[in-house]
Amino acid sequence: MTASDYSPFAHLTAPNAPLYRQVMRAFLAAKERFAVHLRPEDVHAALDAGSRPADPDAVTQALDQLVEWGNLRADPDHARVTAVEDFYRRRFIYQLTRAGEAAEAALGTYDEVLGRRGELQAVALHDIVTQLRALLVIAAEDGPDPAKAHLALSVLTARFTDLADNARAFMGSLQRTIDLHDIEVEAFLAYKDRLIQYLERFIQDLITLGGRIALLIGELEEQERVGPLLRIAAAREAADAAPEDAERAEAVAYERWAARWSGLAEWFVSGEGRESQARLLRGRALGSIPQLLTVVRQLNERRAGRSDRSADFRTLARWFAQAPDDAARHRLWRVAFGLHSSRHLTVDAETLDGRTADPEPASTPWSEARPLRISPQLRRTGSYERRGRPRRVADRGEAKRRLAEIAARQTEETRRARDRLVTDGPVRLSRLGGLDPHAFQLFLRLLGDALATWRPGTVTTVATSGDGSMEIRLTAPGDGSTAEVHTPDGVFSGPDHLIDIVDLTAGRGGPAAAPPTASVPLPAPRGDTTARLLEDR
Repeated sequence: MTASDYSPFAHLTAPNAPLYRQVMRAFLAAKERFAVHLRPEDVHAALDAGSRPADPDAVTQALDQLVEWGNLRADPDHARVTAVEDFYRRRFIYQLTRAGEAAEAALGTYDEVLGRRGELQAVALHDIVTQLRALLVIAAEDGPDPAKAHLALSVLTARFTDLADNARAFMGSLQRTIDLHDIEVEAFLAYKDRLIQYLERFIQDLITLGGRIALLIGELEEQERVGPLLRIAAAREAADAAPEDAERAEAVAYERWAARWSGLAEWFVSGEGRESQARLLRGRALGSIPQLLTVVRQLNERRAGRSDRSADFRTLARWFAQAPDDAARHRLWRVAFGLHSSRHLTVDAETLDGRTADPEPASTPWSEARPLRISPQLRRTGSYERRGRPRRVADRGEAKRRLAEIAARQTEETRRARDRLVTDGPVRLSRLGGLDPHAFQLFLRLLGDALATWRPGTVTTVATSGDGSMEIRLTAPGDGSTAEVHTPDGVFSGPDHLIDIVDLTAGRGGPAAAPPTASVPLPAPRGDTTARLLEDR
């Protein structure tokens, strides 16, 4: 397309742009009322009374200019001709062109996207779980119903798109809120409390449902059920294509559905060397809470009159304004910022002594100043350093071998820790027995995920690990008993619970089945320190 093809957008940068936008909005409003043509007086009456031009001819000129840009079309108005003289008068009725309507639709979408506040849709997570389960049921049938498969995939894609778009918009607006420092303190503090509660609720749902979604995606992919479902949906979309384009339309539709499914899988399932978008969103939401608290602390310090960088710069500006002369201002500048004249860059003691005894004014032009005496080595080579032989290329083979051994050892330690924690049914925490450091670290992560979903009045909670590989069910017996877990570093104690840990990857492969190659170090109790984390749930 050429530049002339975008002329319907020219009114945005014209000197009278606000009037043009009002006129176009008047035509859009008339279109919604099924009005096709408007006369200049109709447009003038439809404009806002506060910004309406007093002269109706200004509206007529704006209409003619929009016709020239291609936003409107003008047709002779013969409906009100009552005499021969009326044929010689310039009368037109106006209507939207396809280009003008498309330009306004694009501007409406632009305004909507910029004004979108965004939200974290926990309900969308539940809907995604429901649709994935429906796909499992449909895929298990001998002959999947094309209508059901296409509908389930369409609803799944729509809900996932809403979730991703709104999450991106929300995190962007959240960053703008964190960066905003000029709002009223009381209003920000009240908003902060509600926002933190909102983030914590979504994080709990994301922990609970994110692993479940990753598990369902893994079940669909490991049984090779995704490809046939996508082909069924693509064939149904291409059913109405022309016979000569049917094959190509089906191939294009399948590529589109495959890209959508790939995006969904990458959003919830982590891969080798790549974290899932759900995990990144969880980390970003968790990280925004201390950032909000930092803003609150800064606001409190500002109210208490504590100095900050902006206050320091204002004080420095006041000192500059109160300085008696330029010499004092130059001294203040050098003291405050440490930026001195480049004439101090002499390179030998004789030149320095000479400049100290007889200083050269800073206003002296370079062409009139005395020459600087520099080292012959610097003049000859451009550097004080002596150039030698280049460094030998280091052999990293041994380091790579050690890293591979460490990765293999950590993978084996993680596998043993997973095998050690599987309970094969509910058991009491007091009967879990002693744990080695690796098993204890994995146990703490699972317990943390379960306690993150625990709310007042909860008796039983179920949580899935972030990679969807393990599930923990925690039940409070209510008998007041206590439990102790002995580790080489100390004793972990707290109220006794019924605990059931299941390895979701047992007997199957898939994206979620790959154990991490390295464990994340977590703080463990040392010596006789007693960790009473369960009492804080």
